[in-house]
Amino acid sequence: MNRVSLISSKSPPPVPPPQDLYSKRKQIYPKLAHGKFRTVKWAAMAILLGIYYLVPWLRWERGAGVPDQAVLADFGGERFFFFGIEIWPQEAYYLAGLMILAALGLFLVTSLFGRVWCGYACPQTVWTDLYIWVERAFEGDRAKRMRLDHQPWSFNKAWRKVGKHIVWLIIAFLTGGAFILYFHDARMIAQTFFIGEAPLSAYWFAGILTFTTYALAGTMREQVCTYLCPWPRIQAALTDEHALNVTYRYDRGEPRGPLRKGEGWDGRGDCIDCKQCVQVCPMGIDIRDGSQLECIHCALCIDACDEMMKKVGRPTGLIAYDTDVAVAQRAVGETPKYRLVRARTVLYAFLIVSIASLMAFGLFSRGTFEVNVLKDRSPPYVRLSNGDIRNGYTLKLVNKSGEAREMLLLASGIQGLEIEVVGLEDTADDRLILPVASHGVDRYRMLVTVPEGKADGRQYFRLTLTDTATGEVHTNRTSFMAGD
Repeated sequence: MNRVSLISSKSPPPVPPPQDLYSKRKQIYPKLAHGKFRTVKWAAMAILLGIYYLVPWLRWERGAGVPDQAVLADFGGERFFFFGIEIWPQEAYYLAGLMILAALGLFLVTSLFGRVWCGYACPQTVWTDLYIWVERAFEGDRAKRMRLDHQPWSFNKAWRKVGKHIVWLIIAFLTGGAFILYFHDARMIAQTFFIGEAPLSAYWFAGILTFTTYALAGTMREQVCTYLCPWPRIQAALTDEHALNVTYRYDRGEPRGPLRKGEGWDGRGDCIDCKQCVQVCPMGIDIRDGSQLECIHCALCIDACDEMMKKVGRPTGLIAYDTDVAVAQRAVGETPKYRLVRARTVLYAFLIVSIASLMAFGLFSRGTFEVNVLKDRSPPYVRLSNGDIRNGYTLKLVNKSGEAREMLLLASGIQGLEIEVVGLEDTADDRLILPVASHGVDRYRMLVTVPEGKADGRQYFRLTLTDTATGEVHTNRTSFMAGD
C-alpha cells in the first residue's frame, strides 16, 4: 500500500466541541441578613431615597421673576440653582470643580475603607436593595423564593410575580418622575404631566429613567456591578494592602470544616463552612476566596458570620473590615498595625481641601455683574458712503443681583469713536443708559463707527459701564477692524 492510500485511510482528527464563551446568568437569591451593617444599609437607603424624592419639592425664596425651587437645573433660564447659590453658564467651572471634588472624595474613601460607596451609596445598590425588599415582601426570603421559582405556574405564583413587577414599575416610574423634577418646576410638572401638557423632554427622560431603573435594579442587578460599571477596575489603582476592606480572616478561620456535635476546636479554624456569608451576598460570591472584583463591600457577610459565631460560642469578627497587612501579621504571630494616614490619603485630603477652598473663595468673592462683547465676524467691518468705518457688536450684560439696574455706557481708546445702540435713544444729555433686568441677561445690538483716517487695521478700544445708582464700574476691552 502506497503512502497516499495510507494517509487517506486514516480517520480525520476529532473536532473539539464548541466552547460556550458566554455563560447564562445564574439567579442569585440573597438571604435577609440581620445585624449592624444591615441596619446601616437600611438607614442609608432611607436617607438617600428620601433626599432624591423630596429635594425637588423644597422651596427657596429668591424674589420676583426667579424660580423658587431650592435645587433646579433651569436650562431655559440658563442657570443652576442650589439653595442660596446661583451658577450661570459662564461659571460652569464650578460644576466641573464639584465633579472633581466628588471624584477625589471617592478616591479618599476607597483608599481608606475600600468600596463602601458601592456597598451603601451607589444608586445601583440603593435601588437594587429596594427592589429586593419588594421581592422579599411578595415571595418570601431566600428559601421560599427558590421554591416558588421551581414550582409550576399557579394562581399563587402568578399573583406574587405580577404584583412584584407592578410595584417595581411604580418605583421605576417614581424614580424617572423625580429625576425630571430637578430640571423643571416640580409643581408645574405635577400639574401638567398627566394631562399631556408637560414639555416633551419631561416625558422622554421620565421614560428612559423608568426603563433603566426597572431593568438595572430588577433584572440585571449584580451584572451591572460586574460587567457594566468601570469602578471595580479603577479601584485597584486606588487601594492598597493598608486599606480597610471586608476581609475573611484566614489566619483565624482555617482550616475550615463543618462543626460536629461534641467536637472541640483544637486543630481547626473557627469557620464552620456554613456558607451563610455566601447566602446573604447580593453578588453571589464567597468572601473566603479573597479579594474579588465582584465584591461591593456591603458587609452583609459580616452580619451573617457574626450571627453564626454567636451561635457556636466563638468570638465575632471572623469576617470584618480589616487590612491585608494586618491579617498577614496575625498569621505569623505579630501584632497588627494599621496605617490610615498614608501618602495617598494625605494627598487626596490636601487636594480636596485646596479645591474646596478655591471654589468657596470664588463663590463668595464673585461679582454680581458681567460684561461680554461679541464682535460680528461677517462682515468684519463696513465702509460707509462717507468713508467712515463701522463694526457691529453684540453687547451681553449679565445681572446676577436681585435688583434691576441702569448702566451708563462709555467708550474710549480710538479718536472720534462713536457708539450707537440699536433701539435705544440717547438721553437729553446724549448719554447712553442701558436698562438691565434683575437676575437676567440683556443683549443689545451695538454699532461702533470711526471717522475715515482715524482707523487702520486692528485697533482696540475700551467699553466702560457704570451703575448709575451705586457707581460700580465694569470694563471690557475689545477690537475694532478697519482693514485686513
